[in-house]
Amino acid sequence: MQEVSKKRIAVFKANKRGYWSLWIFSFLFIVSLFSEFIANDKPLFISYKGAYHFPVFKSYSEKVFGGDFESEADYRDPYVQTLIEKNGFMIWPFIKYSYHTIKMDSSLSFPSPASSENILGTDDQGRDVFARVLYGFRISVLFGLALTILSSMIGVVAGAMQGYYGGKVDLYGQRFIEIWSGLPTLYLLIILANYIQPTFWWLLGLLLLFSWTGLVGLVRAEFLRARNFEYIKAARALGQSDRMIMFRHILPNALVATVTFMPFILSGSITTLTSLDFLGFGLPAGSPSLGELLAQGKENIQAPWLGISAFVVLSVLLSLLVFIGEAFRDAMDPNIAQSMEIK
Repeated sequence: MQEVSKKRIAVFKANKRGYWSLWIFSFLFIVSLFSEFIANDKPLFISYKGAYHFPVFKSYSEKVFGGDFESEADYRDPYVQTLIEKNGFMIWPFIKYSYHTIKMDSSLSFPSPASSENILGTDDQGRDVFARVLYGFRISVLFGLALTILSSMIGVVAGAMQGYYGGKVDLYGQRFIEIWSGLPTLYLLIILANYIQPTFWWLLGLLLLFSWTGLVGLVRAEFLRARNFEYIKAARALGQSDRMIMFRHILPNALVATVTFMPFILSGSITTLTSLDFLGFGLPAGSPSLGELLAQGKENIQAPWLGISAFVVLSVLLSLLVFIGEAFRDAMDPNIAQSMEIK
């Protein structure tokens, strides 16, 4: 098994486009996980009268810095900045705006073009586009990963049950999937959006109800093929349980197709979330969203940086995932591994 893994890794590395796409995607995703340290309307560190404060992790009252109010300090307020700088200093992140921060002191109308303070300009509500792209990238990838992993787990279990037991289990299961996958998901989302305020977890749960059917056919076919192999019959004769046979002996082979398709499922999940946000049925209003930024670009054609920023980020993200998926597909193909070995 170790030798097979080494061959697959070698095949994956041989696909330079997919190999470097994985590195680029990993770098961008890891950077986005630290969005609060890159774009935030709170300082990373404050030294005030010898005491150290970390506003990114903890909320501090304005009175802590000599102010008048018990509410959390507004660090972008010149009055608060003056209070702190009299007895200490602040270290700000690269971008002094979070995804929801409105630029109140702007002399330009919104959306405003790129400047030294807002490197990608602002949107039609005065929020920094770079900050919204950064946070939107993170939430899109996290949503896609969660939906991909959960739907793959459900799809693998459903396909394994159908393929292994066959008969009525397979027959009724297939008829149910045919009916279930034919339901209009978008219409259901539109209808439910009138009664329930969409949230990250609400959207994830609803899309999960319909996205798990994609892998059932692949896993089912593998289990139907492998359940009558000699080593499976021998395992039954030795008294091993069905669960042990399914998930220890057959599933590793079925996972080859599953892993191959996961990057494509991830790109489809991100596209679905972006589409819902673009139509106004996705994440709550104000959430960092690439789809909402695309919608702003459509409504504000005089501000091309809005649509271009979202388009470039989505194009790069989806292209990287497709290239990674192609490399995984090659790595899992036994014919390609065999040809490399001959060479």
